[in-house]
Amino acid sequence: MSVLTNKVAIITGSGRGIGAAAARLFAQQGARVVISDIDSAVAQETAASIQADGGTALAVPCDVTRADDIKALVAATVDAYGQVDILVNNAGYTWDNVFHKMTEEQWEAMLAVHLRAPFRLIQATVPYMRERAKQEIEQHGQAQPRKIINISSTTGTRGKAGQANYAAGKAGIIGLTRTLAKEWGSFNIQVNAVAFGMIDTRLTQPKDGERFTERDGTRVNLGIPQTMRETAMNTIPMGRPGTVDEAAGAIFFFASPYSNYVSGQVLEVTGGL
Repeated sequence: MSVLTNKVAIITGSGRGIGAAAARLFAQQGARVVISDIDSAVAQETAASIQADGGTALAVPCDVTRADDIKALVAATVDAYGQVDILVNNAGYTWDNVFHKMTEEQWEAMLAVHLRAPFRLIQATVPYMRERAKQEIEQHGQAQPRKIINISSTTGTRGKAGQANYAAGKAGIIGLTRTLAKEWGSFNIQVNAVAFGMIDTRLTQPKDGERFTERDGTRVNLGIPQTMRETAMNTIPMGRPGTVDEAAGAIFFFASPYSNYVSGQVLEVTGGL
């Protein structure tokens, strides 16, 4: 049996990378998946590929740093499917600099996408997660399990030179995760986080100027220096980066019934680091 049948999942930043891999896996397990990405073209491509494989997917372009986009994303989900059972706060990027040279723009950008955006998204789902669970408890004595999975990083759990802004955002989401697990546990909502180490995505590829994102007219090159990548690789006991499909498996565990009694946890996915 597909363990996510009849579940509706919003996954931000799911046009490519880890988010897209999670969306495909969720759809294979029966979920109706909402593909949300700032790049509408890749969101549509991922949704179309899921549909071609027999899954159910809806593409909704969304810049998670914009409050109106978040409201529109949740509204489109509810209009299409009538519910929200799983929220994966995955969207994000890096904008590195050593601390003494870091600009306020770089600092604020990382907090906006990695901390403020999940805060807004979770609040936008309150009527469809917390309040609906409350109604179920009043009517039936118990609520269906619902899931919030926040994506963190080992940069947030351990720190990394050149990423003080990213570390602050990814550490902050852990505090939010653990607090919300305590506040919403009585509503049968499990809130967990996955802290990824080296996963092979645009953010960990060698920085060559070809991979970038644009934020309010500013071009932000993605990736890490080749020497840093090689150094990181030497510290991983498994000797390689993780794949996006391997990363998706960890997210799936927290979205599945297998984690119905697991909440407030942070799972590091590091290849043994």
